[in-house]
Amino acid sequence: MTELALKGDEEASNVTTQPKKAAPATSKTPPNENSKNTLNFQDQDTKPRARLLAELGLSAVLANTMTARTFAKPAAGELDITEAFAVMNEKTSAVKAGNLAGLEETLTAQAMALNAIFNEMARRTALNMGEYVNAAEIYLRLGLKAQAQCRATVQTLFEMKNPQPVAFVKQANIANGPQQVNNGILAAGSASRAGITANQSNELLGSDHEQRLDTGTTGAAGGAHSQLETVGALHRAED
Repeated sequence: MTELALKGDEEASNVTTQPKKAAPATSKTPPNENSKNTLNFQDQDTKPRARLLAELGLSAVLANTMTARTFAKPAAGELDITEAFAVMNEKTSAVKAGNLAGLEETLTAQAMALNAIFNEMARRTALNMGEYVNAAEIYLRLGLKAQAQCRATVQTLFEMKNPQPVAFVKQANIANGPQQVNNGILAAGSASRAGITANQSNELLGSDHEQRLDTGTTGAAGGAHSQLETVGALHRAED
């Protein structure tokens, strides 16, 4: 087992690693004052110290655990860093596994807290209305902000409980005029609404795409140049 000593908020951060020593088996051993700031790791002795410190320094779980631990101190006292880190890991692992019960609980509690803030700001607004208009306006603005955040939280919670199906809509290009072009695929032999068939090949080429105009046959002389005659067999190009 590895110990990482994390000093309090008032002191500079100083992380050290050392193997944990077994405490003497006695009930009169005084508790260590820095035990709550010591982060214990299981099965981490094989990693180099530099690697372990890098993982901790870049760990989003540890950083947010320290933040939550600091703000939870007025309500719950100084939490043990090892236990707090374990609880945070359990919550993140549950979300990654698809269990959103913890997040639903958090959003529900936050919605209730925001509603309490709104009612308190509304009460203070009523007390200052008429005599202290500026204070009443400030309280009213704060209350409406809390109400808006409460509504957004409830909406997010509703969407988590009732996910909407994804709709795939076929794209349509609409021109400025009455013309409309749909990006759909016409079936073979079917006609569009404008009367244009799916096969818009040149009719001179025939129904088969492999057929082409026969440009090697002899054409008649035009009416504008009647003196010209068709080329004789002697001057014709060879087939």
